Amino acid sequence: MDVTIHSSFLPHTDPEASLAFYRDLLGFEVRQNVKYGDLQWITIGPPNQPDTAIVLTPVAAMPGLTDDERRTVNEMMAKGTYAGVNLATKDLDALFAKLEAGNAEVVQEPVEQPYGIRDCSFRDPAGNLLRIQELR
Repeated sequence: MDVTIHSSFLPHTDPEASLAFYRDLLGFEVRQNVKYGDLQWITIGPPNQPDTAIVLTPVAAMPGLTDDERRTVNEMMAKGTYAGVNLATKDLDALFAKLEAGNAEVVQEPVEQPYGIRDCSFRDPAGNLLRIQELR
Protein backbone atom coordinates (compact mmCIF):
# COMPACT_ATOMS: atom_id res chain seq x y z
CA MET A 1 0.00 0.00 0.00
CA ASP A 2 1.31 3.47 -0.90
CA VAL A 3 -0.10 6.21 1.35
CA THR A 4 1.20 9.77 1.46
CA ILE A 5 0.25 12.98 3.23
CA HIS A 6 -1.42 15.13 0.62
CA SER A 7 -2.75 18.06 2.64
CA SER A 8 -3.28 19.11 6.22
CA PHE A 9 -5.58 21.78 7.58
CA LEU A 10 -4.83 24.72 9.85
CA PRO A 11 -7.44 27.29 10.84
CA HIS A 12 -6.93 30.97 10.12
CA THR A 13 -8.63 34.12 11.28
CA ASP A 14 -7.09 36.68 8.92
CA PRO A 15 -6.29 35.66 5.34
CA GLU A 16 -4.04 38.63 4.62
CA ALA A 17 -1.97 38.12 7.78
CA SER A 18 -1.74 34.40 6.99
CA LEU A 19 -0.53 35.13 3.45
CA ALA A 20 2.07 37.57 4.75
CA PHE A 21 3.33 34.95 7.19
CA TYR A 22 3.32 31.79 5.09
CA ARG A 23 4.06 33.28 1.67
CA ASP A 24 6.25 36.26 2.49
CA LEU A 25 8.13 35.04 5.60
CA LEU A 26 8.25 31.26 5.12
CA GLY A 27 8.45 31.39 1.32
CA PHE A 28 5.57 29.00 0.68
CA GLU A 29 3.81 29.25 -2.64
CA VAL A 30 0.11 29.91 -2.87
CA ARG A 31 -1.47 27.07 -4.81
CA GLN A 32 -5.12 28.03 -4.45
CA ASN A 33 -6.93 30.98 -2.97
CA VAL A 34 -10.65 30.29 -2.90
CA LYS A 35 -13.15 32.89 -1.72
CA TYR A 36 -16.79 32.24 -0.95
CA GLY A 37 -18.54 35.31 0.37
CA ASP A 38 -16.57 36.50 3.40
CA LEU A 39 -14.76 33.16 3.73
CA GLN A 40 -11.38 32.32 2.23
CA TRP A 41 -9.47 29.03 1.90
CA ILE A 42 -5.77 29.32 1.05
CA THR A 43 -3.75 26.30 -0.05
CA ILE A 44 -0.01 26.78 0.45
CA GLY A 45 3.09 24.63 0.34
CA PRO A 46 6.84 24.62 -0.05
CA PRO A 47 7.88 25.13 -3.69
CA ASN A 48 10.12 22.05 -3.58
CA GLN A 49 7.27 19.79 -2.38
CA PRO A 50 4.44 20.09 -4.89
CA ASP A 51 2.64 16.98 -3.62
CA THR A 52 2.00 18.19 -0.07
CA ALA A 53 0.11 21.23 1.14
CA ILE A 54 -1.44 23.04 4.06
CA VAL A 55 -4.97 24.35 3.62
CA LEU A 56 -5.61 27.44 5.73
CA THR A 57 -9.30 27.28 6.45
CA PRO A 58 -11.64 29.80 8.09
CA VAL A 59 -12.96 28.81 11.50
CA ALA A 60 -16.42 30.02 10.46
CA ALA A 61 -16.51 27.26 7.83
CA MET A 62 -15.88 24.34 10.19
CA PRO A 63 -18.95 22.14 9.68
CA GLY A 64 -21.10 21.06 12.57
CA LEU A 65 -19.76 23.51 15.15
CA THR A 66 -22.15 25.29 17.45
CA ASP A 67 -21.57 28.96 18.21
CA ASP A 68 -20.21 27.97 21.64
CA GLU A 69 -17.81 25.46 20.08
CA ARG A 70 -16.66 28.01 17.50
CA ARG A 71 -16.02 30.48 20.33
CA THR A 72 -13.98 27.82 22.16
CA VAL A 73 -11.92 27.09 19.03
CA ASN A 74 -11.20 30.81 18.61
CA GLU A 75 -10.16 31.09 22.27
CA MET A 76 -7.87 28.06 21.98
CA MET A 77 -6.33 29.43 18.77
CA ALA A 78 -5.62 32.76 20.47
CA LYS A 79 -3.74 30.88 23.20
CA GLY A 80 -1.90 28.69 20.69
CA THR A 81 -3.39 25.45 22.02
CA TYR A 82 -5.67 24.42 19.14
CA ALA A 83 -3.57 23.39 16.13
CA GLY A 84 -0.01 23.13 14.91
CA VAL A 85 2.36 21.68 12.38
CA ASN A 86 6.00 20.56 12.33
CA LEU A 87 8.22 21.98 9.62
CA ALA A 88 11.91 21.36 8.88
CA THR A 89 14.84 23.28 7.42
CA LYS A 90 18.55 22.74 6.87
CA ASP A 91 19.42 26.19 8.26
CA LEU A 92 17.39 26.64 11.44
CA ASP A 93 19.32 29.70 12.61
CA ALA A 94 18.78 31.59 9.35
CA LEU A 95 15.05 30.79 9.28
CA PHE A 96 14.69 31.72 12.95
CA ALA A 97 16.40 35.07 12.29
CA LYS A 98 14.15 35.75 9.28
CA LEU A 99 10.95 34.97 11.19
CA GLU A 100 12.07 36.95 14.24
CA ALA A 101 12.96 39.94 12.03
CA GLY A 102 9.51 39.64 10.43
CA ASN A 103 7.91 40.05 13.89
CA ALA A 104 6.63 36.49 14.07
CA GLU A 105 5.68 35.51 17.61
CA VAL A 106 8.60 33.52 19.05
CA VAL A 107 7.58 30.70 21.39
CA GLN A 108 10.98 29.01 21.70
CA GLU A 109 14.40 29.96 20.41
CA PRO A 110 16.52 27.27 18.73
CA VAL A 111 17.51 24.62 21.27
CA GLU A 112 18.92 21.11 21.30
CA GLN A 113 16.15 18.87 22.61
CA PRO A 114 16.97 15.91 24.89
CA TYR A 115 15.43 13.56 22.31
CA GLY A 116 18.02 14.47 19.68
CA ILE A 117 16.33 17.19 17.61
CA ARG A 118 17.31 20.84 17.43
CA ASP A 119 14.25 23.01 16.92
CA CYS A 120 12.45 26.27 17.63
CA SER A 121 8.83 27.32 17.59
CA PHE A 122 6.62 30.21 16.54
CA ARG A 123 2.94 31.02 16.37
CA ASP A 124 1.36 32.02 13.09
CA PRO A 125 -1.04 35.01 13.00
CA ALA A 126 -3.98 32.79 14.05
CA GLY A 127 -2.05 31.34 17.01
CA ASN A 128 -1.24 27.95 15.46
CA LEU A 129 2.00 26.49 16.82
CA LEU A 130 4.76 25.88 14.28
CA ARG A 131 7.69 23.77 15.45
CA ILE A 132 10.62 24.00 13.07
CA GLN A 133 13.19 21.22 13.22
CA GLU A 134 16.71 21.36 11.89
CA LEU A 135 17.46 18.74 9.24
CA ARG A 136 20.82 17.08 9.79
